[in-house]
Amino acid sequence: MQRVLLTFFSAFLLFSKPVFANDNVLVFAASSLTTALNDIASAYHEKTGQQVTLSFASSSALARQLAYGAPADIFLSANEKWMDYAASQGVIRKESVTPWIKNKLVLIASEQENTPVALDANKMLAVMGDSRLALADPTHVPAGIYGKESLENLGLWQALENKLALSNSARSTLALVERGESPLGIVYYSDAQASSHVKVAAMLPDNSHTPIVFPKALTNEASAASEAFFRFLDSPAAKAILMENGFVVNPE
Repeated sequence: MQRVLLTFFSAFLLFSKPVFANDNVLVFAASSLTTALNDIASAYHEKTGQQVTLSFASSSALARQLAYGAPADIFLSANEKWMDYAASQGVIRKESVTPWIKNKLVLIASEQENTPVALDANKMLAVMGDSRLALADPTHVPAGIYGKESLENLGLWQALENKLALSNSARSTLALVERGESPLGIVYYSDAQASSHVKVAAMLPDNSHTPIVFPKALTNEASAASEAFFRFLDSPAAKAILMENGFVVNPE
C-alpha cells in the first residue's frame, strides 16, 4: 500500500509541477481593450513565457459574470460604475482598484461616407437617412452610457433617440459602422484607432460627459502569476502600447 501511495504521490508531483509553473492568468476586460490588451499580453508572454488568457465583453456582462462566480484573476472595466458593482458583490480586492487609463468619445463614419458630418442633429439625420446611429446600449454598456450623456448635454438626444441601432458593446457598435449597416456611430477614440474601415467625423467634448476612466482590479481569486501581470499593466512597455492605441495613461 505504501508503495502504491508513493508511486501516486510521485506521479502527482511529476504532472502537477508544469501546471503550477505555467499558471494561466485569466483577464476579464472591456471589449474596447481588445486590440491593445492582445498586444500587451503578447509582449508579456515574449518577456516572461507566461500565458495570459483574455476574455472580452461589455463591462456590465463581465461584472455580472464575476458576481455569479465566474473564475477570473483580473477585471478591467470601461467605467467605475461596474467596478463599484463588482466590489459591492465582494468578488474583487477593493484595495487593488486603481484608475488605470482614460478614453475619449468620438462620432465615427464609414470610410465610404463622403458627406461632412458635424455634431448637429439635422446634419446627422441627413447623413443617416433611413439608417440609424450605432450606439452601445445606454441602459448598461459604458460606451452607451457615456454616449447618451454626451448627446443629452449637447442637445441632440431628443432628435436622435428614435434613430438608434443599439449594440451590446463598443466593439459591436464599431462593427456596425465598419460593415456599412450604420453610416454613423459613437465609440471610444481607441476603437476608432483600431479600425481602418471607419473615420473620425467629430470628437465629442470631454465636458459633455462623465470622465471616461478604465479602472483595473485583482479578483479575490487572483494568483501570484496574475499579480505579476497586473503590475506589468503599468509598465512602460504596456503604457506605450496603450498610447499607440489611443488611450490616455496615468489619469489624475
